Amino acid sequence: MAIKFCPRCRSMMVLAKEGGRAFWRCPKCGYTEEVDSGNAKLVEKTTLSKKDDKPIVLAKTGEEALPKVRKTCPKCGNDEAYFWVQQTRAADEPPTRFYKCTKCGHVWREYE
Repeated sequence: MAIKFCPRCRSMMVLAKEGGRAFWRCPKCGYTEEVDSGNAKLVEKTTLSKKDDKPIVLAKTGEEALPKVRKTCPKCGNDEAYFWVQQTRAADEPPTRFYKCTKCGHVWREYE
């Protein structure tokens, strides 16, 4: 990618697009210069927002597809629960294990 500096104030210029035309613009002093169409590409940047990290609570229809394990429910004492794994923290950290009681439906999580 080409870098261009403003001839007036020596700040780094940015590519901008207006009315179908591309040009270099200095964010500091406002100097503009037409882009030589053979030498530059305009790259548009999109910022993605962080997705919601709330735990997923499954409806009655989806529970049959989940595996069951022997895990004691902290709410009712039942010894069987559905479980699933979800990455809730940074990628270099272990995933979080979620459990849902087969009897009362209580959901809890366990970190590794």
